[in-house]
Amino acid sequence: MSPDNKPHQTRGAASTLHRIVIVGGGAGGLELATALGNRLGTRKDASGGVHVTLVDRNSIHIWKPLLHEVAAGSMDANTHQLEYAAQARWHRFVFQQGELLGLDRVRKSITVGPMIDENGEELIPQREIGYDTLVLAIGSVTNFFNVPGATQHAIALDALDQAEHFRRRMISLCMRADRGMTSNSERSDPKLHIAIIGGGATGVELAAELRNTAEVLGAYGLHHLDPHHDIRISVIEAAPRILSALPEPVSAKTTALLRKLDIDVHTDAKVAEVRADAVVFDNGDSMPADLTVWAAGIRAPQVLSELGLPVNRLGQLVVRQTLQTEIDPDIFAFGDCASCPWPEKNSTVPPRAQAAHQQADFLFDAIRRRLAGQELKTYSYRDLGSLVSLGRFDAVGNLMGPLIGSTLFIEGILARLLYISLYRMHVIALHGWLRTAADSLGQWLQRKTSPRVKLH
Repeated sequence: MSPDNKPHQTRGAASTLHRIVIVGGGAGGLELATALGNRLGTRKDASGGVHVTLVDRNSIHIWKPLLHEVAAGSMDANTHQLEYAAQARWHRFVFQQGELLGLDRVRKSITVGPMIDENGEELIPQREIGYDTLVLAIGSVTNFFNVPGATQHAIALDALDQAEHFRRRMISLCMRADRGMTSNSERSDPKLHIAIIGGGATGVELAAELRNTAEVLGAYGLHHLDPHHDIRISVIEAAPRILSALPEPVSAKTTALLRKLDIDVHTDAKVAEVRADAVVFDNGDSMPADLTVWAAGIRAPQVLSELGLPVNRLGQLVVRQTLQTEIDPDIFAFGDCASCPWPEKNSTVPPRAQAAHQQADFLFDAIRRRLAGQELKTYSYRDLGSLVSLGRFDAVGNLMGPLIGSTLFIEGILARLLYISLYRMHVIALHGWLRTAADSLGQWLQRKTSPRVKLH
């Protein structure tokens, strides 16, 4: 067996417990912590086995691909969020809240920042957490590409608080426009301009959900707003087409559907500046924007570049096909924060939810193998295709795999059901089939008795 694949043995009084620390409670990180806790975790009074700790800066988890629905007000985050502490209690792992600040590879410990409450008071001080196996899965953040004004005037959708901020701001602007209190209210032009910079899946899905929200608002008191004429939604993409990472038929169909919804699609449009009331392009033209969203790219969090581990130009940790970092076999990384080889495409694994899900499954097996002193397998990404939801209007995508033989374009009800199933698979990984079925029924009943748009 290769020396790189030998598990590190814990020393000291608690030597019977192998300490696994997972930093990042996103889709992959939380699934891995849950699986390890269920199968290998031990109670505090037990001996042997492993001790699993999950670290995240937030106290609650929500599946990131849902944030555009929260931002549009079409989903109440309270019904889909999960407290890490509760999940830890149910599945035999420990949760530590705090932000990753540093790594000491010699002492085999990480530094976690203090936990601060909403009044700025320290609840838990800065601390160190020791590990034998460390897994980094802290996801990604928005890449503003140093565009002037972008960080000040555009809202990103990296976290729940940003999505909620956008929703509140959008509802406020719609109310003002309905009462003639905006600068465009007396003109024949649209009274409210929403600009979405980035024509990837997040930008496209947000645009469709916002059109749905605009159509519903009239039922809740905003009777003077024409949802199609008074609220202009624009998707701005620097590439020649939206959804450039997906097959051209998916992009073409989606573009046609967006335009059918009176959503403007601007391609080959590179943003040079974002202002408080406008988006400026590199050719000097500008577009009015009362509300701007930035969904044009991602990068790894800055802290990864400060850990002393190899990173690529996007700040992602460079890992082998075993998902181990290049210089330390006791440290793994996966998901958006890792650059993993994809030899079949002479590229790296794309930052998608399906990749994080696959890698979480792979790492569960890899960690069990290390504990047993066995050779690690290599991870191979399986591209199963991509799906884009346009809310209640439609869904499109492509399926791939050995059973299909080639790329299969799908749309309509089938695409929508498959899109929903992606989230359900995540919930099943966290809670199992029975609770997922009960939760799904409860959420369906709640939707039938709740407003279609969250207004407060």
